Amino acid sequence: MGDLSYADKYPLHDNNRWDTWGRFSERSVAYQPWIWVAGNHEIDYAPELGETKPFKPFTHRYPTPHLASASPEPYWYSVKLASVHIIVLSSYSAFAKYTPQWKWLEAELGRVNRSETPWLIMASHSPWYNSNNFHYMEGESMRAQLEKMAVDARVDLVFAGHVHAYERSFRVSNIRYNITDGLCTPVRDRRAPVYVTIGDGGNIEGLADEMTWPQPPYSAFREDSFGHAVLDIKNRTHAYYAWYRNDDGAKVAADAVWFTNRFHMPNHDDSTPTPTKRHYYG
Repeated sequence: MGDLSYADKYPLHDNNRWDTWGRFSERSVAYQPWIWVAGNHEIDYAPELGETKPFKPFTHRYPTPHLASASPEPYWYSVKLASVHIIVLSSYSAFAKYTPQWKWLEAELGRVNRSETPWLIMASHSPWYNSNNFHYMEGESMRAQLEKMAVDARVDLVFAGHVHAYERSFRVSNIRYNITDGLCTPVRDRRAPVYVTIGDGGNIEGLADEMTWPQPPYSAFREDSFGHAVLDIKNRTHAYYAWYRNDDGAKVAADAVWFTNRFHMPNHDDSTPTPTKRHYYG
């Protein structure tokens, strides 16, 4: 979900850090596909060193298949992986209406074939829903511009990073505006994606351990722990998702959910999720 090497945290944007990170990740990257998302630490803009373009190390070291999905830039693109259509967006490129990224997303969503790829997943670096004080509301402008497109397309899941903690939302949207009281707040919406912030994989900055209180109604589960998640697509209608704490020392899921497909099972009812029980979540 972005923020790969943190090379920009070192003097002269030390590219040796990119080399080291590449060696550490090689055993995985060499044998299974990685889908790259550009984070704020990939911007790597250093005008004091004579650099005139952002994202330079990231772009040259980790090319993306953007041309295959008719994207004009390597920072937003799509891939088809088995039964999943994955759309990657850039939190740090223009995304307002009629910008290249907005127009590309509109066209790309129109090309999705849910008979061929039943599952539709989106990813960006900055989360659209975040109840942590760290980076709070940073993704709000992007959410306001693009969320309705995601809901209308019946996107199943939206993954993000940036916040060094874990959080999973209910199926919610914030596209209704109450003209009477002027409120615009997230509501439960079966058509909407689940939003997962999975920025807890490890970093040099530590955990984001300042949650907002009380926990907002849209947030189903959250925890400021290092961890990792596994999404297992079972068939065209069901997928099993589990998040694990790295410190537990045992393969016991701290948060586990059965997701149902928004296109093929749009009216599947939600159950009441709990962190101690595996549950259906539609």
